[in-house]
Amino acid sequence: MVILISKIYIVITVVILLIYTIRHYLFTLNRLFSDQRIYYQDIIDSKLKKISVLIPMHNEEKVAGQILDLLVTGSDTYDNTLIEPNKILDLLISADYPHNKLEIIPINDFSSDSTQSILEEYARHYPIVKPIHRYEGDPGKPAALNEAIKRATGEIIIVFDADYLPPKGILKDITACFNDPEIGAVMGRVVPVNTKANLLARMLDLERSGGYQVDQQARYNLKLTPQYGGTVGGFRRDIVKSLGYFDTKILAEDTELTFRLLINGWKVTYANRAECYEEVPETWDVRARQISRWSRGHNQVMFRYLWPVISSKNLSFKEKLDGILLLFVYTVPLILLLAFFDLLALFYIGEMNIVSGVSALIFVGAYNTFGNFAPFFQIGVATLLDNSTRRVLLLPLLLFNYFFNTWFIAIGFLGALIDIITGRKSKWEKTERFRKKNQGLPGTILKLRGQNRDN
Repeated sequence: MVILISKIYIVITVVILLIYTIRHYLFTLNRLFSDQRIYYQDIIDSKLKKISVLIPMHNEEKVAGQILDLLVTGSDTYDNTLIEPNKILDLLISADYPHNKLEIIPINDFSSDSTQSILEEYARHYPIVKPIHRYEGDPGKPAALNEAIKRATGEIIIVFDADYLPPKGILKDITACFNDPEIGAVMGRVVPVNTKANLLARMLDLERSGGYQVDQQARYNLKLTPQYGGTVGGFRRDIVKSLGYFDTKILAEDTELTFRLLINGWKVTYANRAECYEEVPETWDVRARQISRWSRGHNQVMFRYLWPVISSKNLSFKEKLDGILLLFVYTVPLILLLAFFDLLALFYIGEMNIVSGVSALIFVGAYNTFGNFAPFFQIGVATLLDNSTRRVLLLPLLLFNYFFNTWFIAIGFLGALIDIITGRKSKWEKTERFRKKNQGLPGTILKLRGQNRDN
């Protein structure tokens, strides 16, 4: 009976991988050959909405000033120094979003470095910068966002992580989507900015390109379930308030909001044009903690929202199917890992010969060998669309990245399982920053859209 179950598990694993493979092939073909769904940036609206930009920060002295400079000035270049007070009027005139319709709320969440003093310095220079300093209550991004949402006055909430570098025009690009009354949340595209740091950063850039340029855009085209990613995006403030704010026990507050909106009849849209630049991990230990945290948070959402998605009356059949596959995406590496050990066990007890065993193992692993959440063919198409085809030469190196991610995603799944059983609370787990304090960034970094990204 045990042997029979083991063999059935291998068959089930292969079927699951076939389903995901077909899904991703459809996305890739749609991105290459189908008409692309019209985006909202061409909407001209003379009556801009009042927006609140939230920036959760925990010990962010290395990057706090950079994102504030870019948001306040609307500049295409970065100047590391604080702007002199006598130049404020010039900056108010040149800012991309009208300051009478904009407030910026950096949230200092239990920082022990100089983040608080940096934010206060900006607040003294710019009335639109309204920092919140939290040293009581629950720490963590969901709790920090909840407090800021309660104080925000904007109709639309836009969120950036502290290490992000928003280019000029991104606030209008994101806000334009909310002219559609069905839209509850919007997600922009994330582009790594530190790809020259080392090989890991370049591989993560490949992964991001496939996930956004192909996967997210195709889901938007096909009216499936684009995912709000928690940064470089926005949502309607009143909706989140009416739904009870963010759950502080869930690490992936962005994924949780995605599915809460969907089952309540709201739509999530993807804005590929709204590119923002991030700093990806530059060391393997930091990447390990990041991917484990993502897995833990995503699987927390999976345990909670699987049945609500299945039973929702506000989702079509194809939205439910894609939503279920999206919920389970962080379980696929664990399924493969278990299949690997299953195959080894069957081989050593003489129930599988070496040819069929190796063939099955290759088939089981082929789907994800050269990718992670974006298979190798999606990444290849993304490099083509980005006009950065030299990057495709790095594809074979993603073999190691895949097995590395598989292990730490499995650890994250176990963490989510423990969360469900014990009811433990999540803690703030911020990704380490690698930007040096007082390190400037070249202005050309923020002018990448539509150019060759190989350089």
